[in-house]
Amino acid sequence: MTTLLPPTPTPTPLSPPSPFSQNLLFNFSSPSTITCKATNSPFQPNPTSLITSKNQSLTSPNNTLLTLLQQRKTDEAWLYYTKNLENQELPNPTCLSRLVSQLSYQNSTVSLRRAQAIIQRLRNERQLHRLDANSLGLLASAAAKGGHVLYACSIIKSMLKSGYLPHVKAWSSVVSRLANSGDDGPIEALRLFGSVIRRVRRLSDLDMVKHTRPDTAAYNAVLNACANLGDKNRFLELFDEMREFDCEPDVLTYNVMIKLCARGDRKDLLVFVLERIIEKGIPLCMSTFQSLVAAYVGFGDLVTAEKVVQAMREGRRDLCKILREGNVDEVCLDDNDVFDKLLPNSVNWRDNEPPELSRVFEPNSRMYTTLMKGYMNAGRVTDMVRMLEAMRHLGDSESHPDHVTYTTVISAFVKQGLMDRAREVLAEMVRIGVPANRITYNILIKGYCQQLHIDRAEELIKEMIDTGIEPDVVSYNTIIDGCILVDDSAGALSYFNEMRARGIGPTKVSYTTLMKAFASSGQAKLANKVFDEMLKDPRVKVDLVAWNMLVDAYSKLGKVEEAKNVIERMKENGFYPNVATYGSLANGIALARKPGEALLLWNEVRQRCGMGNGEESNPSSGIPPLEPDEGLLDTLADICVRAAFFRKALEIVACMEQHGIPPNKTKFTRIYVEMHSRMFTSKHASRARQDRRKERKRAAEAFKFWLGLPNSYYGSEWRLDSVIEDEYRSE
Repeated sequence: MTTLLPPTPTPTPLSPPSPFSQNLLFNFSSPSTITCKATNSPFQPNPTSLITSKNQSLTSPNNTLLTLLQQRKTDEAWLYYTKNLENQELPNPTCLSRLVSQLSYQNSTVSLRRAQAIIQRLRNERQLHRLDANSLGLLASAAAKGGHVLYACSIIKSMLKSGYLPHVKAWSSVVSRLANSGDDGPIEALRLFGSVIRRVRRLSDLDMVKHTRPDTAAYNAVLNACANLGDKNRFLELFDEMREFDCEPDVLTYNVMIKLCARGDRKDLLVFVLERIIEKGIPLCMSTFQSLVAAYVGFGDLVTAEKVVQAMREGRRDLCKILREGNVDEVCLDDNDVFDKLLPNSVNWRDNEPPELSRVFEPNSRMYTTLMKGYMNAGRVTDMVRMLEAMRHLGDSESHPDHVTYTTVISAFVKQGLMDRAREVLAEMVRIGVPANRITYNILIKGYCQQLHIDRAEELIKEMIDTGIEPDVVSYNTIIDGCILVDDSAGALSYFNEMRARGIGPTKVSYTTLMKAFASSGQAKLANKVFDEMLKDPRVKVDLVAWNMLVDAYSKLGKVEEAKNVIERMKENGFYPNVATYGSLANGIALARKPGEALLLWNEVRQRCGMGNGEESNPSSGIPPLEPDEGLLDTLADICVRAAFFRKALEIVACMEQHGIPPNKTKFTRIYVEMHSRMFTSKHASRARQDRRKERKRAAEAFKFWLGLPNSYYGSEWRLDSVIEDEYRSE
């Protein structure tokens, strides 16, 4: 028996199962089944709690619970609530709402688990209406701050569906977290923002919606989502919409606009964002200059980034002039560009003198660190070390290196493979009293795993725990991936179990990395069981990468039918195979030596490539077009040549040439000579057999012609497309 999770002790009523990271037990006792159950034990009520009168059961518990809550004894109130969990009716709405509110306000993992346990019970009993909007809003904010963004988003959506009006501080905090999350987070942030705005607009009573109406912070959050997506049109639409709700852009709004310019590859407009802030009289802050330096570093323009930092060190206020001088030849204006509306000062910028800063700003450690990251990305490790030494001797304490600075240096050494020097920097941090954080250790763990020193990575995790820093999901994902690099699937499973035992919820990367470990060791069924658990996990959104990992796991074993079944499940779940999917399946077909499956696969690929009827694939059908790569087509052609499917091989070759992929004629010539040079040479075949082989022989001669081998087409006119066209006619 293989168990993904070790047995865990039965939790007490003080710690109900986490809504975000339930401990799940995987049971692989059967090769074809998997069972999953939460490690919850039913609560055993105290018999003495039943010895109460009817009136006491209706009034006294509510009074006692409310008194504890009013005295801010939240933990004792929770104990009292759980003590009467199964023996009394639900507390009244006031007590329930206040209990959820105070648990959410504690903002700890345990308190969030308790609050969600109440939500789950009310949902099961169809009593969610007992909670007020404030309690649900506080829970959504706490969940979002704790990193449980999808759960927080579901709470806000449930409130809107039930007719509640969430407070702007609550729903905007969820939008903000969604905007900075991966996957479809920014898109989901736009949807949630739109849902709230539509609800607000439907209500004409301004007093009713005054606490739900969006403020500038809410717009900054959704504008950040647009910037992360690079959607400048939606950004402009929302930016203009701010006036409808009396929201004025602030300095953070324009900081987000700097990010939008960077995502839109408009380095020439960065200076005009700074000028716009000055023209509108908005007080500047250091975050604006940090955003500018980060943008120039992102563009790889370290010269301009250095100019910004140097000008600030010299106390100059003509920073806009300096940036304009290096920007003269790069300004690109477009009559239909949305940036002309966002930054009207960029249209006729030559007619206006660049404004000056209202006061002198000195660079801080974060700006120096950002510049150091640029040096690191450019491989200028020496310059980075020199800047670190210079920062140590600066008179301004705010410019001294901090943990982010040292972590950047460590990251540079790790990137160069200099692990000893990276450890020296860590020792220096300890010596001067700059505490390392979890990110610092995660970078070092990754460096050791990349060098296959898993034992040192394990020692580093122990060192983290000894210093009071708990490893997170990134720490475990990194060392799980390291175990895969050394072909240690058992070690990967062990760390996955340890992560779950610590109450750390796996991410999408955790699941796919463990699937990769099982796939690499030929344990496709275990990879499939992990994938099934991934589907059940509400915190994780399964993507195409996970599906492809499962297809590849079966394909590596030559299990074509199982891989095809996975692809069918993909399609049923709204995912269409891409080149990686088809490439894995093609490799599996080659391994299983099933050329007939290759013909079926090629027909599907040909249709996706727009070659089935001589036209491009129709986007209105909902199936995205496919851009094949060399690996897929070469594998299919190889299978067809080995199986003597020369017509199909010529089709695939034509597709390769159409997409600019040079076919490997040398390889195909070798295969043909080794396997088919004696085809159709028998002098004893009957006339009927010769007639049946006529079409195959013609295709073989055409393929030999393409290879440049002696064939019957020499000395006559012939086109490669003729054989393919003949086949279409026959079909």
